[in-house]
Amino acid sequence: MPGAAETARPGQAALVEAITEAVHDGDDRTIRRLLARFAELATLADLYSLRDALDTARPAGAHGQR
Repeated sequence: MPGAAETARPGQAALVEAITEAVHDGDDRTIRRLLARFAELATLADLYSLRDALDTARPAGAHGQR
């Protein structure tokens, strides 16, 4: 299984960045649209990259809260 340190492919990396920004902005409509596009071609490494990007985008003190 790939490690979490792997990064998204170039096309998916732009989507990861856009998804992270939409999450930060709280734009649910955009998040749904971007995730649908991301899911069409995402690999396991892309998913790890998205998880890591969202984890580092959390405000301080929010880690571990679900």
